[in-house]
Amino acid sequence: MIRALYSAASGMNAQQMNLDTIANNLANSSTAGFQERRMQFTDLLYENQVMPGSASTHQTTVSSGLQIGLGVRPGSAEIIQTQGELQSTGNPLDIAIQGAGFFQIELPSGQIGYTRAGSFHLDAQGNIVTPDGNPLQPAITLPPNATNISIGSDGTVTASIPGQAQASNLGAIQIATFPNAGGLNSVGNNIYLPTTASGDAIVGQPGGADGLGTLQQSSLEQSNVSVVEQFVEMIVAQRSYEANSRVVKAADEMMQQLNQLTQ
Repeated sequence: MIRALYSAASGMNAQQMNLDTIANNLANSSTAGFQERRMQFTDLLYENQVMPGSASTHQTTVSSGLQIGLGVRPGSAEIIQTQGELQSTGNPLDIAIQGAGFFQIELPSGQIGYTRAGSFHLDAQGNIVTPDGNPLQPAITLPPNATNISIGSDGTVTASIPGQAQASNLGAIQIATFPNAGGLNSVGNNIYLPTTASGDAIVGQPGGADGLGTLQQSSLEQSNVSVVEQFVEMIVAQRSYEANSRVVKAADEMMQQLNQLTQ
């Protein structure tokens, strides 16, 4: 019964963390470029009362044994790498990635961060930056009098400059992917940082040979969170939490009956 108490308590703690993950998904259901998390659980160690395969006689062995589980723990919060819906905005500096890839952003520390959120602006020098002022890498600078800004599906940036008959090529946007994008470290502000689990960034031209997606100008990728699915997951988590709490109550009542035997 003591095992049941602790096993049920571990289940309640796991579902509490699951609910925290669901709450974060719902809170970011309108965050551009956000990718939902899904909690994964793993069972804890087992108490082996009879080891499977141990000898029962000189000629026979135990087929299944007797193992008692000791509960559950959260294993990981997996990032679901699915495409969010693309929404047309009409803003030429809004860019969506259709397919795999991340924009490269230079952080104040000098480190390169990665994001799916393509809501960009111009700073005082004409550099393309994020809403926080972090510049896109490689840097793209627009002249102050540039008009008709065009960003191709392959990342090529062109604009019309007064006095020039043809559009000027101002550079190209490169994007990056990872061997294991699920291993990236989320640090907030829609920014991911690489880890040993994610592997090194593979940088290339959008639509290139590395499996990178293409760019779509004047569009933003919305969150890939399905609100309906999250509500269903929330109900499942609530019922699981309730079931574990009933196990705690049942174990407590059984212990209470044992205590009454001495009276």
